[in-house]
Amino acid sequence: MSQIFATKFEQVCDILDKYECNPNHLIAILQEIQHAYSYLPEDILTYVATALRITPGAVYGVATFYAHFTLEPKGKYVIRVCDGTACHVKKSETIINMLKSELGLPENKNTTDDLLFTLEIVACLGACGIAPLMMVNDEVYGSMTKEKLTEILEKIRKEEAAND
Repeated sequence: MSQIFATKFEQVCDILDKYECNPNHLIAILQEIQHAYSYLPEDILTYVATALRITPGAVYGVATFYAHFTLEPKGKYVIRVCDGTACHVKKSETIINMLKSELGLPENKNTTDDLLFTLEIVACLGACGIAPLMMVNDEVYGSMTKEKLTEILEKIRKEEAAND
C-alpha cells in the first residue's frame, strides 16, 4: 500500500470516527471523503457501507444522486465553462472547443491523463454580464477570448513546471 493511499485511508477512518459511523451523516461523510480524494473511489464507498452497516447500494445511490459527487477522478484544475444562453450567444462554444483541443480531450473524456485538468460544461455560472464566463477552480474569468484562454493555460502550465 502506498504511503499516499495509507494517509488518505486514515483520513477516511478519521471522518467515519468524527461522525461516529452514523449513517444519518452519509452525505457529510461522502463530502469530506471526496474532498480528500477529489472523487469517490469505489472501494472506499464499499468500505463506508460496511462501516456504516448499510448496503453498498445505499451509499452508491446517494453518491450518484447528487450532482456534486463524482465517481471519476478530477484534475487538479477543474475548468468550468458556462454554456448558458448569455454565454452561448457570446460564443462560449469557441472557448469550449479550444479548451478540448488545447487539453487534448476527445469527445468522450473530460479529464486529462495526467489528472492536471478537468473540463466541465455547465448551464450557468450566474455572471451573465461578463459572458462568456469560465472558472478555474474557484477563480472566475469573464469576457473570455481565445487570447485570455491561452494566457490562463500558459500561466498554469508554467506554475506546474516550476513546482516539478
